[in-house]
Amino acid sequence: MNRTLSRDTPTLVNESVTLKGWVHNRRDHGGLIFIDLRDHTGLVQLVFNPATTQDFALAGELRDEFVIEVNGKVVARDETLKNDKLPTGTIEVVVQSLRILNRSEALPIQPFSDEQQANEELRLRYRYLDLRREKMQTMLKKRAAYYKTIRDYMEEREFTEITTPILANSSPEGARDFLVPSRVHEGKYYALPQAPQQFKQLLMVGGVSRYYQIATCFRDEDPRADRLYGDFYQLDLEMAFVEDGETVRQIMEPLITGLVTDFAGKRLSQPSVPRITYREAIEQYGSDKPDLRYDMKLVDMSDIYVNSEFGVFKNAITGGGLVKAIRVQNGVSLSRSQIDAFTDIAKREGAGGLAYLMIEDGEVKSPIAKFMSADELTAVRERLQANEGDAIFFAADTYETVHRVLGKLRSEFAAHFNLANPDEVALVWVIDFPFYEWNETEKRVDFGHNPFSMPRGGVEAIRLAEDKLSIVADQYDMVMNGYEICSGAVRNHNPEIMYESFAALGYDSTYVEEKFGAMLNAFKFGAPPHAGCAYGLDRIFMVLTDEDNIREVVAFPKNGSGVDVMMNSPSHVDPAQLSELGGK
Repeated sequence: MNRTLSRDTPTLVNESVTLKGWVHNRRDHGGLIFIDLRDHTGLVQLVFNPATTQDFALAGELRDEFVIEVNGKVVARDETLKNDKLPTGTIEVVVQSLRILNRSEALPIQPFSDEQQANEELRLRYRYLDLRREKMQTMLKKRAAYYKTIRDYMEEREFTEITTPILANSSPEGARDFLVPSRVHEGKYYALPQAPQQFKQLLMVGGVSRYYQIATCFRDEDPRADRLYGDFYQLDLEMAFVEDGETVRQIMEPLITGLVTDFAGKRLSQPSVPRITYREAIEQYGSDKPDLRYDMKLVDMSDIYVNSEFGVFKNAITGGGLVKAIRVQNGVSLSRSQIDAFTDIAKREGAGGLAYLMIEDGEVKSPIAKFMSADELTAVRERLQANEGDAIFFAADTYETVHRVLGKLRSEFAAHFNLANPDEVALVWVIDFPFYEWNETEKRVDFGHNPFSMPRGGVEAIRLAEDKLSIVADQYDMVMNGYEICSGAVRNHNPEIMYESFAALGYDSTYVEEKFGAMLNAFKFGAPPHAGCAYGLDRIFMVLTDEDNIREVVAFPKNGSGVDVMMNSPSHVDPAQLSELGGK
């Protein structure tokens, strides 16, 4: 009978067993050979004795990572030889026969040695070997359990799992599409879906009450530590007859809090998940994805310096900008070189420099303190509730630059001083995103999240708005420890609003019908109001498993350059294949 090693074998003392697995290591002790055999459940010690093993000479050929099958008898170890560190440490298997199922060359990486861990590029090249590591095996099993928890939750709430097409049409979701040329229709292209957005809305029109799927999505975005290149997975969902985003938030929030506490065994930083508007998030934290495990809010100082003699601050205010500051506890411990490093960060975000005050020995010390009055210095300390040992850092510039600079510094200071508790998870809903935003690259107004959201106030909000950037949509993100893990909205199910929202940006009805004809036609036949969202499953799992690199939580990721070094992808295509597609 085939057995799994650590789960079954210790219960079978004096029984005959058949075991299969990898040679984990090999030890020669005089006339005996000891092998630690490994499978997905753990290790068990095999004993090869020339007196009892038929194939003892063959055992001498065994090396690490050979795949073998043995028949033998489970025996209890002597008390002095027991290994309390192994689940199978009380027994060993005396081998009677051996069969080598496959041999192994010397491994190019050492997956079982923490001291000899290969770099990421080499590990990804030999990912099938890297997956043999206990950590990676645990990740794969835990990820499967994670998916099961999600599916159970959705099924209990009467969501229906429905798959949507992978070969689809191009859709403006904020990133570049992956295009697939059509052989049958030369010169035309499919697009791999950035998200199943249009299909799930059409399911609502089709009478589906609640839809979900664990969807594969494709985006040609530059990879980061928290973003995979190419394909990624999201929990995609939509609900019919929902007109308020809070309905979606209340239904889905317990899933995420349960994953934090019950699945991952972590502590929530707050008993309930707060809601803050996009504007509040930017103005208080300098980011629409703030990490709330620490405070360090951005505080407006403009009224204090509006008549100041310090020209840098006064000029920023009179020029239509503002002055804000953050308090960094124990900031006086920063060295000159460390402050220079933070100054460089501020400059990369658009600041001209980094002004600061240090509160040390009861005094305010700084190169800029001499340009400020005693009343100004006192007012700043009081507003920030700054104490002995604190540092105060300022930004004086336009609205956008001030928040971008201080938001970046806030996270950098938190990392430097280890302010974020790794055992804690802070969740927050950021709501009421701008419907439109300024596209700095193209120097024009564009859609914010996407064109499928419902502007608050409907079509009149678009027609009557003097400033398009003031229009707010019922859009919402969930943020976990500073990472955006969910994006959603109440959808625009009205053709009139769809036409009007594009017209405001200069697109005519022909463009809208060409891009979204299927949705527009469907909305003409009794489309119910609907809302939904999508959760980034890889990113959530990364946070819940305390990983800093999202590639560690995926079985076969591409590297930081978007290359699959194991499969040599992307690669050149055979000319015959290109010819079929009309290529040169």
